[in-house]
Amino acid sequence: MFTGIITDVGTIASLDKNGDTKIKITTSFDTKNIDIGASIACSGVCLTVTDKGNDWFAAEASDETLSCTNLGGWKTGSPVNLERALKIGDELGGHVVTGHVDVVTKLTALEPVGDSIKLTFALPSDYAGFVAAKGSVTLDGVSLTVNAVGDDFFTVNIISHTSANTSFKHLEVGQEINLEIDVLARYVARMNEVSK
Repeated sequence: MFTGIITDVGTIASLDKNGDTKIKITTSFDTKNIDIGASIACSGVCLTVTDKGNDWFAAEASDETLSCTNLGGWKTGSPVNLERALKIGDELGGHVVTGHVDVVTKLTALEPVGDSIKLTFALPSDYAGFVAAKGSVTLDGVSLTVNAVGDDFFTVNIISHTSANTSFKHLEVGQEINLEIDVLARYVARMNEVSK
């Protein structure tokens, strides 16, 4: 479980695509406090730590993970938003995030508005009912508030702090982004479906 508050931007140090993709990520985290088997959200994808060193950790991604996320597009040097798993007693500063990406969306517009940036993303029709104005979404692991929703798009604003302290400082129109819908929206929809 995560909150969508990014605590480090790591860098892909290496990728080995023989079998399951093996990923090595450099980080400023104190890796002495990271257990093998721990969960870390990597640009919104919950991955299991399989190895570690002084300033890096390794994880593996299956074909299923690659097919549902933007990890297949990662390259050596790519920035990765990182968040360690939530501990009981930690501040819940964003919203409840599972690290289970629902769909990959595309950034369709990027517009400066004062000191912030308005971002417009494509909204696949299968997920339109799960995204609501003033609701929460997770984009590449970042908890954000939805500003507006249309039939096939939604918008968010990011402040300068978010841009400077996440991989969003490198955003480009057309870029693929991991989208996780709000877990509460998912369960409300399921309850409505079962009660019919």
